Amino acid sequence: MAWIGSRFGGVERERSVDTCPHRTGISDYLVLLKPRVMTLVVFTGAAGLAAAPGAADPATVLVVLLAMAAGSGGCGALNMWYDADIDALMGRTLDRPIPSGRVSGGEALFIGTVLSAGSIIALYVLINSLSAALLAFTIGFYVLVYTMGLKRRTPQNIVIGGLAGGLPPVIGWAAAAGSIDHRALVLCLIILLWTPPHFWALAIARASDYEKARVPMMPVVAGAAATARQIFAYAILLVAVSFLPAVLGMAGPIYAIAVSGLNGVLVWRVADLWRVTSASAPASRAALRLFAFSILYLFALFAAVIVDAR
Repeated sequence: MAWIGSRFGGVERERSVDTCPHRTGISDYLVLLKPRVMTLVVFTGAAGLAAAPGAADPATVLVVLLAMAAGSGGCGALNMWYDADIDALMGRTLDRPIPSGRVSGGEALFIGTVLSAGSIIALYVLINSLSAALLAFTIGFYVLVYTMGLKRRTPQNIVIGGLAGGLPPVIGWAAAAGSIDHRALVLCLIILLWTPPHFWALAIARASDYEKARVPMMPVVAGAAATARQIFAYAILLVAVSFLPAVLGMAGPIYAIAVSGLNGVLVWRVADLWRVTSASAPASRAALRLFAFSILYLFALFAAVIVDAR
C-alpha cells in the first residue's frame, strides 16, 4: 500500500492513497463501524425514547434507532480513518481494518461521511429538526472536537469528548417529545460521569500502547495511581447522580434497587483499583475488571430506565 505522510499534533499522520491489496470481507466493514459502541449508543438512545413524556409510535422508534446506529457507525468509520496512523502503533488496534490494509482510508472516509449525513437527513425529514440538530452536533463534536482536536492534545480528552457519548438519550428524548428538559440532561450527565472511569481504566491497562502512540491519556501523563484517584472521584459523583432518575420520578423502585446494586459493585471495583495502584502493584488486571464491569454497569442502568420508565 502506498502512503502519504504529514505531521499533525506531534504524531505522524498517514493516509492511504490507493486500493488495499488484501481481500476485504463484510466483517471488515462492520468492524469499521465500531458495532460495540453502536450497540451502546442505540441502547442509551432507546432509554431516552422510553423515558420521554408521551409514547413514541413503533415507526418513530425504528427510524430513530436506525438513524442513531447509522450516525454512530459513521463516527466510528471517520474515527478509524483519522486515527489509522496511531492505530497502527498500538497492539489493541493494530488489526483494525485500515492499519491492517483490509480497508482503504478513502473507503472509510466515504462510508463515514455517507452514514453520518444520511442519519441526520433521516431524522430531519422523518422525525423532527431538534433531534436532527442534536445528532449533527453529536457527530461533529465526536469527529471534529474529540477525534481531531482533543485526543492527541490533552489528558482531558475523554472527559470533554464524553459529551458525544452522553447525547444519544437526549436525541431519543427529543425525537419522542419534540423538546428536551432537565430530565433528559440527567441521562446525559450519567454517561458523562461514567466515561472517565470507563476509559481511564482501559488506559491504565494499555498505558504502554498510548505512550507509544504519543496519545496523552491520563495514566501516561499523571501515572496510574493519580488516575485511579480521579477515577474514584468521578465514580462517587456518578453514584450520586445515578439516583436522580428515581428522585425525579423518571423511574421507580425497580430502577432504584438495580442502581443500588450496580453502584455497590462499581465502588468496590474502583476501590480495588485504587488500592492496587497505591501499592505500586501491577494494575492491569484490576483495571480490566473495572473496564469490563463499567460496560455492564451502563447497559444494566439504562435497561432499568427502559423497564421502569414512568
